[in-house]
Amino acid sequence: MDDRATKKVVIDAGHGGTDPGTVANGITEKDYTLKISKYIQKRLDDLGIENSMTRTTDETLGPSVRPERAQSFYGNGKDIIVLSNHINAGGSVRKIVMVRI
Repeated sequence: MDDRATKKVVIDAGHGGTDPGTVANGITEKDYTLKISKYIQKRLDDLGIENSMTRTTDETLGPSVRPERAQSFYGNGKDIIVLSNHINAGGSVRKIVMVRI
């Protein structure tokens, strides 16, 4: 059995609403994280991978609402992948952090 077939993905577009994230050079983080998240969702849909997004519009998700919403789709089992998209300003270190919630 293909292990990928059992996975479900929650896509979290970082920031949003009253929390713009980083704003620099005419770029607002919350706008780009939403665009990136919608692109990822489309690609996962094309691949037939079940997924949901924590936000699909420019809305504020507080620190307790975001994880609650992420868990509301599929629970918090080992078969869930959560992708939280952020665009950080400055620095030369690039990393991907996966957090189990």
